[in-house]
Amino acid sequence: MSHDISLLTTIAGGLGLAFVFGLLAARLRLPPLLGYLLAGIVAGPFTPGFNADVALASQLAEVGVILLMFGVGLHFSLADLLAVRRIAVPGAIVQIAVAAGLGALVARLWDWPWGTAVVFGLSLSVASTVVLLRALEARGILESVDGRITVGWLIVQDVVCVLALVALPVLAGMLGGDPGTSAGAPGAAGGAVAPAASGSLFATVALTVLKVVGFVALMYFGGRRVIPALLGRVARLRSRELFTLAVLAIALVIAVGAAMLFDVSFALGAFFAGVIVAESDFSHEAATNALPLQDAFAVLFFVSVGMLFDPAILLRNPLQLLTVVLIVVLGTPVVALAIVLAFRYPLHTALTIAAGLAQIGEFSFILAALGVSLGLLPMDAQSLIVAAALLSITINPFVFGAVDPLWRWARARRGVTAALERPAGRISELPSHVDEDALRDHVVVVGHGRVGAPVVAELAVHGIPHVIIEQSRETAETLRKRGLPVIYGDAARPEVLEDAHLERARLIIVATPDAYQTRAVLSLARTLNPNVEVVARTHSDVERDFLEGHGASQALVGERELAVSLTRAALKRFDVKFDMEKVAERTLQLAPPA
Repeated sequence: MSHDISLLTTIAGGLGLAFVFGLLAARLRLPPLLGYLLAGIVAGPFTPGFNADVALASQLAEVGVILLMFGVGLHFSLADLLAVRRIAVPGAIVQIAVAAGLGALVARLWDWPWGTAVVFGLSLSVASTVVLLRALEARGILESVDGRITVGWLIVQDVVCVLALVALPVLAGMLGGDPGTSAGAPGAAGGAVAPAASGSLFATVALTVLKVVGFVALMYFGGRRVIPALLGRVARLRSRELFTLAVLAIALVIAVGAAMLFDVSFALGAFFAGVIVAESDFSHEAATNALPLQDAFAVLFFVSVGMLFDPAILLRNPLQLLTVVLIVVLGTPVVALAIVLAFRYPLHTALTIAAGLAQIGEFSFILAALGVSLGLLPMDAQSLIVAAALLSITINPFVFGAVDPLWRWARARRGVTAALERPAGRISELPSHVDEDALRDHVVVVGHGRVGAPVVAELAVHGIPHVIIEQSRETAETLRKRGLPVIYGDAARPEVLEDAHLERARLIIVATPDAYQTRAVLSLARTLNPNVEVVARTHSDVERDFLEGHGASQALVGERELAVSLTRAALKRFDVKFDMEKVAERTLQLAPPA
């Protein structure tokens, strides 16, 4: 062909290779993101065979960054953050500071400049949201207390990264940057202001702050009115393609417009566009409709990152790579573990958060690419970051898999648990207004979430004595202020169930979604009180059979109970007389396995 098809071949080659390697990674039970990075390495200039156009891939990656950040803003939840603010906010900030400090210290030992050390350390301190959320979902703990704290931790990391994307271009001159020396880095968050000379640093910082404040004010006061109204008008046309186009146009136009008019990064503009759309009544439709294109360009972003990875770094600097990997998979988790335990949270929560943070991903790539574009980060440093991401993402499933064995090992040795878990104070005991001597034949409810709360309310209406065990400190404190008989702690620990006087209880209801915790509570409850009845919540027939086979009086599968309720509602509408037990039995037989 006589005409230039480099754009077409770059897209086709990138997506094709990403599909092949992503499929291979999924078959090996590894995150597909790992396959996308490998696809970029294969398509990059450092490996033989097909070589995609790096410059074009970098521009496509910018679209990927915009849509990634738009998605981050779209899923940003201030309510989720506030619910776990006491641990997530200080915990994430301290963890980022310590992990970044470790990375910067190592970089300085390698005689790298301070500016390089700062960007390098920061890139090693933030986990991949994509990898971590999917890991939590795969283990069915996204909605658990551990999952909610981890998500809150991720939100804080995302906010810190957004702030870093604003600050780095301003401080690049002071840090020794030289923009233009490494043009073409993917995801470099274009539109950032040029680095300032040291003499005009204050003026540059002040001007940047004014521009950012102006942009945020415009989005808050203008965008909150215009964008929802625009989406509402488009939605009334009942055209799915127009609505999708509107969402994508909002993300891209605001991102590029913010860069051109306010000199802020594409990433910051896209993030705030997502936040504004998230506040509208069309946030769910926007997320659903924009997801396919967002995923496609995100894949191209990861491919473009892989294209800049030089595999020779594995041979040139193996000790540096080993050090970086150890910081990510060992240093950061140990820091997070210590922080969570210092805040008097259970060991299982600390292990879950630590395991989730033992990897790096998309934000590390965005920060590294920005560092390269500002002349702060050499290509070898970026290659080390990409290599560390590849290895840490590969290792992460095994790290997560070690959480429950480690927890069970520690739980079997009360001395180890007592040494690691600090007493939570009076909140870990029953409130003073509860007459413990009169507490007999009561119900112990584990978890006061969406499932446990209605159960507790109904028990109160009928005057049935009960005790609540809640693993979220914020929730426990709120319930105590309302005068409810709540104990803060992990119900899988003997002393917590003993404080709830399980030995005198008639029934224990396990309403938490964490299957591993449910198993542990069941085993411990049977040990402390062989006569107590156990009713548990679960999400699969396999888990139900396991629980009932190990002593649970009844294990209820959420989807099954919903099917029974829907069936009952339908039959009532047609005035059909029915036997509820037979309906439940037929529903159980006909429904596909969970």
